[in-house]
Amino acid sequence: MSRFSFDASASRNGSFSIESPVDVPSFHRNRALSIRSNKSKNSGAAAGSKKGGFSFNSLRGQVQPELSRKLFRLIKSENNLIGAHETAGRERVSIATQLSEWGEHTGDDSISDISDKVGVVLSEMGEQEDAYAHALDDSRAYLKAIRNTEKSVQPSRENKDKIADEIGKLKLKEPGSTRLPVLEQELVRAEAENLVAEAQLTNITRQKLKEAYAAEFAATIERAEKQIILAKHGRRLLELLDDSPVVPGDTRGSYQHSSQARQILNDAEDDLRDWRPEPEGFSTPVQSRSPTLGGKGKEPQTTNDRMSPVQSEAATVESDASPREQRGTKSSVYDEVAG
Repeated sequence: MSRFSFDASASRNGSFSIESPVDVPSFHRNRALSIRSNKSKNSGAAAGSKKGGFSFNSLRGQVQPELSRKLFRLIKSENNLIGAHETAGRERVSIATQLSEWGEHTGDDSISDISDKVGVVLSEMGEQEDAYAHALDDSRAYLKAIRNTEKSVQPSRENKDKIADEIGKLKLKEPGSTRLPVLEQELVRAEAENLVAEAQLTNITRQKLKEAYAAEFAATIERAEKQIILAKHGRRLLELLDDSPVVPGDTRGSYQHSSQARQILNDAEDDLRDWRPEPEGFSTPVQSRSPTLGGKGKEPQTTNDRMSPVQSEAATVESDASPREQRGTKSSVYDEVAG
């Protein structure tokens, strides 16, 4: 990683790795402020990160049990998605380095400094993308647990169906065969084993499905909010660059915002370190209450507190009229009976 980028592992804990430049005291920071070094190291790492070789993954998907085949393809697609995010992170870091190097060769102090500092922000965005890819890989492990359980359930299903088919064929050919009682006992045992396996499958499927996508959504929120933090500080950096037009022959004033640019990076570091996930402000129907017969477990509704004045008056009139309507209904019923 270049000298001016944020360290990926440290950024997850809220801090950046740094080598302080000559003109900046390093008694309270441990982060570099340039990405214009270690060019050969970066190029070697980029070359070593390329994957090569022949793979039998496409053939392996054809030999999966029927029950777990679709989930196997889903997990494989997730792996492709993870690789895409890793590639996007590396490209972002590469773009940040190229931007910084270009700004250095412009000969303009303001462009050189701002492009270098913006490169830091872009580089950290790339590191956040890589961290997101690792989080996706962690959530993918939960789906693998479902797939492995499906693979273990498939043999019990096939064994039960095989015994049932054998019993059906034997009843057609030899209804009085002595093997029928034996096969029927084996079928009872196979059905019991399959019942246990199916219960385990449905429990693990529900649990791991929630865990997998809860982890993915949490990682998505973290990535989005941290990249928003970085983007806002990146816009602060751009405000330090004077883009007012100059008349030919005039000279632009000297750049005076290097200390402010460094402070913006320090603010970005502090904001990333202080970031915490917000507590969930909602509850699922399963967590709130379970459905029961007779409306039990439902929250009491206080309709009077929510009524507008017009609605309350209408309710009062309706309640006053209801006894008379009930009495009128009773008398009409009595008249019909008497008639």
